[in-house]
Amino acid sequence: MPTLHDFELSTIDNTPLPLKQFEGKAVLLVNVASRCGLTPQYTGLEALYQQYKSAGLEIIGLPCNQFLQQEPGTAEEIKQFCSVSYPVTFPLSSKIEVNGENRIPLYEWLAGPASPYSGDVAWNFEKFLIGKNGEVVKRFHPKIEPDDAEIKIAIEEALEA
Repeated sequence: MPTLHDFELSTIDNTPLPLKQFEGKAVLLVNVASRCGLTPQYTGLEALYQQYKSAGLEIIGLPCNQFLQQEPGTAEEIKQFCSVSYPVTFPLSSKIEVNGENRIPLYEWLAGPASPYSGDVAWNFEKFLIGKNGEVVKRFHPKIEPDDAEIKIAIEEALEA
């Protein structure tokens, strides 16, 4: 059975982002968009990252344009938006698809039929928490804010495991 560490993404700058580098860390994967009502969650995600990164949490934002075309920009425009509007310091991937026939392999693993949390991604800012062993620990609905106690408790448990 594959784990997170068996996958690779591309960064927003189109360089390889092998997820093997996150072995031994908890990882929160979030499909993001710049023109969504939930976009202010970037602030909460960055606060989570700052709070837990020294304990071993990584957050990866994965821009996705599948929900009402709310991430229409180029990689450069997305980077600019994220650095100016929401100064995020966690990594961003290149634009991906999370549902449908062009769903990337990582999301097939996260949400496909073999996943313990199967089912299409509902909207922007859906969150998947991966444990230090590379296995999916929890899935959070897009409307659950990053500072919600449910997310913080799950992160703390994943970091302690």
